Amino acid sequence: MNSEKETFQQRNYIQKSFFYRFSQFVGFLLGARFFVAVLLIFALYVSTFFLFNQDENFRKFVFDFKVHGIIFCTVLTILAGGIINQFYDFEKDHVVKPFRTRIQSFIKQKYFLYAYLVLSLISLGVAWMISHNVFAFFVVYQFFMWFYSHKLSRILVLNNLTFVSLTLYPFFGMMVYYETFSKKVLLMAVFLFLILLCIDIVKDTLTKSVDKAFGYTTIPNYFKSRNTKTIIVSLLIITMAVSMKLIMKTGIAGFMAYYFTAGLFIFILCVYLILNHTRKSNFVTLNILRIWVFIGIIAMLLNGLEGKL
Repeated sequence: MNSEKETFQQRNYIQKSFFYRFSQFVGFLLGARFFVAVLLIFALYVSTFFLFNQDENFRKFVFDFKVHGIIFCTVLTILAGGIINQFYDFEKDHVVKPFRTRIQSFIKQKYFLYAYLVLSLISLGVAWMISHNVFAFFVVYQFFMWFYSHKLSRILVLNNLTFVSLTLYPFFGMMVYYETFSKKVLLMAVFLFLILLCIDIVKDTLTKSVDKAFGYTTIPNYFKSRNTKTIIVSLLIITMAVSMKLIMKTGIAGFMAYYFTAGLFIFILCVYLILNHTRKSNFVTLNILRIWVFIGIIAMLLNGLEGKL
């Protein structure tokens, strides 16, 4: 009898231990924004090969270890940035994202900091081995990742501009590395900057009361709702103008031409939803824009494959 009881308790302990370890693992992935990092790296590989890299064939690209090293450093830096951001935003996330915060609570904050330091140091070490210029590039990237979480995320307008700039920083690095400077690439960069800026401001409308309570000065909690709505709609209209410029003036073709043309109707829908100015319409707008960015990555991939075949 005692033997059966001990066996049951042991089995129960193993199950709880497995659940706890699994929760820690998931908590770390969420804390490090792992899934966001995966999407960014996918986008980076697609844009690097099909947009910035105009000369190398696929075989040369696969064996260009310098490029893979830079992207590896980018992965580690993004993971480290996600960790330090959740460290500073922990109290706010406790209110805004209670489920994720609960999962992350399985790991003590000090271990997140250890992971941040390890990831940052490995990234800088690999960057140093690639070249001193790459090392300097990632020192700047990591500094502003930390400075954004520490200070800039609480400052009006700067928080949005810095967040979007940090998101695009690795793409800028690849553009400089391949020296791919053209009107088409510039307009596509402006397009992506504007759509990400819209996403960030719309996201802030959903958390404006919490942001204000925790000392984050954002456009939605600083300006009146009408002014915030005007800013978002203006950005969407400018994004539409950039899309039209890309279609008419750069000779863009294939899937990307379809993408930017369809985008005009998507942005008109978003303008309509923003003018409704309900929490639900803002939430729908946010997800439409996020999905549209992902569709843009797929369109670039398909467009590139069509051109290479």
